[in-house]
Amino acid sequence: MTIHFKNAAIPDSAAPLHMRHVCLAVDGERISYIGEAEPHGAFERTIDCSGALLVPGFVNAHCHSAMTLFRSLGGGLPTQRWLDETILPAEDRLTPELVELSSTWAIAEMIASGTTSFSDMYFFCGATAKAAADAGVKANIARSVVSFDPDEDPAGSSRVKEAIALYDEWNGVGGVKVDFSLHAEYTNVPRTVEYLAKAAADRGAMMQIHLSETKREHDKCAAKYGKTPAAFFDDLGALDGRTVLAHCVHVTPEDIALIAECSASVVHCPRSNLKLGSGVAPLRALLDAGVNVALGTDGAASNNRLSMLDEYTTAALIHPGVAEQADLFTPAELLPLLSENGARAQGREDTGARAVGMKADLVLLDASAPGAYPMLDAADHLAYTASASQVKMTVCDGSVLYENGEYKTIDIEKLRFEMKKATDDFYKRR
Repeated sequence: MTIHFKNAAIPDSAAPLHMRHVCLAVDGERISYIGEAEPHGAFERTIDCSGALLVPGFVNAHCHSAMTLFRSLGGGLPTQRWLDETILPAEDRLTPELVELSSTWAIAEMIASGTTSFSDMYFFCGATAKAAADAGVKANIARSVVSFDPDEDPAGSSRVKEAIALYDEWNGVGGVKVDFSLHAEYTNVPRTVEYLAKAAADRGAMMQIHLSETKREHDKCAAKYGKTPAAFFDDLGALDGRTVLAHCVHVTPEDIALIAECSASVVHCPRSNLKLGSGVAPLRALLDAGVNVALGTDGAASNNRLSMLDEYTTAALIHPGVAEQADLFTPAELLPLLSENGARAQGREDTGARAVGMKADLVLLDASAPGAYPMLDAADHLAYTASASQVKMTVCDGSVLYENGEYKTIDIEKLRFEMKKATDDFYKRR
């Protein structure tokens, strides 16, 4: 399809008020024109963007989408008790059908709030990959591997076999990329870490890891191995430019230098870390070290929303408050965390920015409604004003997935009915 977005306000850090007005054209999957003059030629659709802000599609760089089934479960518990007492027993009852349904429910939430690509680490991952492909969104899917027996041959591990089979079946299907995943240091033995790191490297695949999410995790690793989780993974070959590290709340200055040196990416999940009492990641120090930092929501059980704008506002607010420094960041400085840095963390070089030749992943935000108008500074608006309720349109690879409350690739009423029935059955509610 060819689409002409005219009179579009776009964020521009070099422009007055961090905003300029342009026309943008889409031809098929890609952006074909950006400029102040209207493009030549005929278009199948022309969309007047007056009073709206046109931004790149958001990238949720760390998520467990099927955990929408567990939204609010175990609320108020600290991380380890939340995991051990509520989440793990619930996960033991999951099926591929429940994972596909819950993942689709998550994708519907993400599409309606402007997310066009997400990274997911979980199990029954083929079900999540199918949900993403059917909905027309991009997704980096990984079967998260755990290992506890130091004598087990990783090549014979059912979890490792599932991770490799997932790669062979789903990598490159639609907008799906398959990553590898080591759940965390405390859930893996060195032999498996080394094996899976090599398996990922041999395939040129990304690697997703939870790292130093809690002080307990970080300190226990140091006591056990005499090194931090970051050093643990680095020594075993799992830390490089393809590695994506979720959380990094309790990383040391030496860890930050190591992550930067290895060109690994970090995913900041402020709302989840705040809810679980894990702490606040050192975002300023990570950015100052040159680390590629993206944003993620984590799962709905620990957030409880999958809105990237909520995550972005939380990140923009919490750090100046903790540091007692209002100018710790400028809103324009944080803009890449919403899209560009997440695309880089996913290994998607043609995604995450508005430029000719890039994939047409776009979000149109209403900036004229009460609570949104006036928009005097685009970067400030995104950081502190914009919300999921302002999303008018979500476009992925040039296809409109969501427009003015209507889903184009998901039967939302059928999905709502099936999700309610599955939830009632899972929790035995009548």
